[in-house]
Amino acid sequence: MAGHSHWKQIKVQKGSADAKRAKVFSKLLAAVAVAAKGEANPQFNPRLRTAIAKAKENQVPQENIERAIKKASEKNENLEEVRIECYGPGGAAIIAEAITSNSNRTINEVRLILKEFEGKLGGPGSATWAFEPAGNDGGLKPKFAKEINDEDRKKLSVLIEVLENQDDVQRVYTNVPRPNK
Repeated sequence: MAGHSHWKQIKVQKGSADAKRAKVFSKLLAAVAVAAKGEANPQFNPRLRTAIAKAKENQVPQENIERAIKKASEKNENLEEVRIECYGPGGAAIIAEAITSNSNRTINEVRLILKEFEGKLGGPGSATWAFEPAGNDGGLKPKFAKEINDEDRKKLSVLIEVLENQDDVQRVYTNVPRPNK
């Protein structure tokens, strides 16, 4: 039974699980680093406190969190937050929030993704009108729900998934209600 090694299967499964976990860790640690830029003490920085709590929920090691805070306070890494406003299939408003060291690269990567899925990049404020703040975590919720046909809804769903899997993108918001699964 060549090629049916139990250990090979475990190695492959562990490798893919570790890759997914590493992607989540890097996004969470980028959020911690950006939050720590102003004040590195979580007692005086509620945004940092929230980012650390979310990282701990996802089982990020304390050592990694401390390293991200130290790196941000030393100002070695030039991370910045970018809000990308765009429109997707059916005219759905989309806002993608990203943390990046190179905003031009990130915007161009998002532009390519949008082009592939019938979306368009908008200017500053072009999609913000469709959203309002939601809660204390800095999230957004749609002011007005936009209804689109089923074909466009499927395209939008795939587009959102691809955007969320982009390395720098932290969160994606749309004004189209997502169906309950």
